[in-house]
Amino acid sequence: ICTPGDSHAEIALAALEAGKHVLCEKPLANTVEEAEAMAEAAERARARGQVAMVGFNYRRVPALALARRMVAEGRLGALRHVRLTYLQDWLVDASFPLTWRLRKDRAGSGALGDLGAHIVDLAQYLVGEPVAGVSALTETFVRERPLLEGASSGLTAEGGSRLGTVTVDDAAVFTARFPSGALASFEATRFAAGRKNALRLEINGSEGSLAFDLERLNELSFHDHTEPAASSGFRRILVTEPDHPYVDAWWPPGHGLGYEHTFVHQARDLLQAIATGARPEPSFADGLSVQRVLAAVEESAAKNSVYTLIPA
Repeated sequence: ICTPGDSHAEIALAALEAGKHVLCEKPLANTVEEAEAMAEAAERARARGQVAMVGFNYRRVPALALARRMVAEGRLGALRHVRLTYLQDWLVDASFPLTWRLRKDRAGSGALGDLGAHIVDLAQYLVGEPVAGVSALTETFVRERPLLEGASSGLTAEGGSRLGTVTVDDAAVFTARFPSGALASFEATRFAAGRKNALRLEINGSEGSLAFDLERLNELSFHDHTEPAASSGFRRILVTEPDHPYVDAWWPPGHGLGYEHTFVHQARDLLQAIATGARPEPSFADGLSVQRVLAAVEESAAKNSVYTLIPA
């Protein structure tokens, strides 16, 4: 399912009821209520042998899968900080027309759901627990845009002389706390001039740190804080070895993978879950968890950034 968010629930529920396996793009839905219905239907369908997965493709970047493994192995010690940013610039031009991604009734939210959903999922995936609460700010920088004339294709479209109201956020910035006590910060915007698809993250723990930049997606930076200070520092891991996640199915060491390979890995994981009966990751329950964070961000921003707890 890769339609605008307002039809995810309807299509997914019908497909699950018809006995189909489902792969649904992120965010799972436009509202928590829709996501809850989808997660409940997916759990019922699982008892019938069906698989339902959410398309958070960045989990399938080998370097990020390796980062999760290193965190789970305790290489960073107790986690203290998680910082994630996802920056794009395709809305900087105020003449860009009012496509469906700028309408709350179609998209659910703006940069928050489009980009923020990815980094919320990555944070929860890497830390291994759900966000407990958030304090947020959102902003719509361009409040009116030309109404769309004709069909739009991807991120290209043409507008006319009449204007319509933008009903979603252009940017979202929020801090968060995890149950373990780790603190996180998130920034998602489509107004970062010059940044085309800049997803970056860093995790700091009591014994080390990890850093990742999507523009160098075959690399993971690691600092081991248990080493002698005189010789320690961040070192680059080239994630192209056969014992790195997903890499054994591809090329010899040193031959990098690209963005498109994350979707191949996603398809493989879906098919393996269907074949083996394993619980898919990320599941619709994981998608619901992200949806609850997005809703809490919107609630906090509407209340002047008041700290907002997220229901379990």
